[in-house]
Amino acid sequence: MNLHPKKLFPEIDNFELLNHQMVTKRDLLNFGNALLHEIQSGKPAVEQPPQWLKSSEVRKLLKISPGTLQNLRINGTLNYNRIGGIIYYKYDDILKLLNK
Repeated sequence: MNLHPKKLFPEIDNFELLNHQMVTKRDLLNFGNALLHEIQSGKPAVEQPPQWLKSSEVRKLLKISPGTLQNLRINGTLNYNRIGGIIYYKYDDILKLLNK
């Protein structure tokens, strides 16, 4: 993180004076605000959900039992893909199911 002294101490013109001054509460507040701004600007605003979910993740998301999830598969209400022994569901299909 590279903070310019002018961000931390906007009221000071000669930064050489800082070498002989104590840190005040206002200085700490300015630093905290600048640090918080730097942290917030660095992280993504919205996290993308995974495109494919496993059965356990779908059950947690929908708050349903394994039997109910199996019934949704059998009835064709919820599309799925089986790869090996693992069943995957598209996140978009789950959203469509919730919006019905």
